[in-house]
Amino acid sequence: MSATETSNGGARGFWQRTYAMLVKEFLQLRRDRVSFAMIVMLPIMQLLLFGYAINTTPRNLPTAVLLQEDSDLGRSILKALQNTAYFRFTREVHTVAEFDSLLESGKVLFGVEIPRGFERAVRRGDKPALLVAADATDPVASGSALGALGQIAQSALKHDLYAGDPPSMPFEIRAHARYNPAAESRLNIVPGLVGTILTMTMLIFTALSVTREIERGTMENLLAMPITPVEVMLGKIIPYVLVGFLQATIIIGIGYFLFHVPILGSLSVLAALSTLFIAANLSIGYTFSTIAQNQLQAMQMSMMFFLPNILLSGFMFPFAGMPVWAQWIGEALPLTHYIRIVRAIMLKGASLENLQYDAIALSVLVLVAMSIAVTRFRRTLD
Repeated sequence: MSATETSNGGARGFWQRTYAMLVKEFLQLRRDRVSFAMIVMLPIMQLLLFGYAINTTPRNLPTAVLLQEDSDLGRSILKALQNTAYFRFTREVHTVAEFDSLLESGKVLFGVEIPRGFERAVRRGDKPALLVAADATDPVASGSALGALGQIAQSALKHDLYAGDPPSMPFEIRAHARYNPAAESRLNIVPGLVGTILTMTMLIFTALSVTREIERGTMENLLAMPITPVEVMLGKIIPYVLVGFLQATIIIGIGYFLFHVPILGSLSVLAALSTLFIAANLSIGYTFSTIAQNQLQAMQMSMMFFLPNILLSGFMFPFAGMPVWAQWIGEALPLTHYIRIVRAIMLKGASLENLQYDAIALSVLVLVAMSIAVTRFRRTLD
């Protein structure tokens, strides 16, 4: 055989072997349906979420009103607020305590107070004050709405006191940005990072737990032991609860000492609700580990679940500015409730009474996730 033939045979053999390897890889990919689904679904999910759900200029933000007098001017001001498209009145309260409680719990982002005798004071030229209180823990959500307040007086007065523009402003609007008056981003980001980091690490740790046992061949030894599925799950989950506490302590400690993020609420309440949050994520990760056939699939499922958590929870983008369908999805995610909890406790000093809704929601998610995890693990044993 000549040198030329040897060279051609070598080149032909190289491409034949490469082609065979390429075909083998495509066949393997086709058999791995979970990975193939992730390849298709991940870009679709990202496109839909960023295109439809994410809104950096949120509108129709939930607002409470404390109307201490029912007057034409007061109604015109409220109508002018609604016409800006930033404010949506969802609650009417009758006391200052109710007003403050709604802001602390996060049920509303704004509160408008029209004091008693407001219209009479305007007509006398006393220049009374109209209070607009804003929950500024998320500066992006509150900034645009507060910036639109200057146009409200002009719009309201044209209909009630003057035919055209008023010669001077007959009342003042006092905008009070509560909890983060300087709109510092670190006060918003650091508390949210507690939940985001815990979600990522807890999901990954437990998502690999069962698949790691299967790949190492130790699952058979585990199944031969006189132990129930619940005992196996608790034995695998409880150590990571302690790991989660350690991570949360480190993040909150760094936020407090290095970034000067205040902790105004009860640490014991924060610890108790953090337990619920960690348990929910560990149960979800454990469910993934019973579905996945290998560690790669478990990682892919974790990332697929983590993506909507970080986008729809209110961590990166204002939750109140999302469309209703995206908010419904967000309400089903543990991170949404935990971010509200940790921000409210650290920045607002909120109590457990203020956080009842999110605490109950987390408890329900824990029960559902644990039930699914135990059921899936029993099927794995069968």
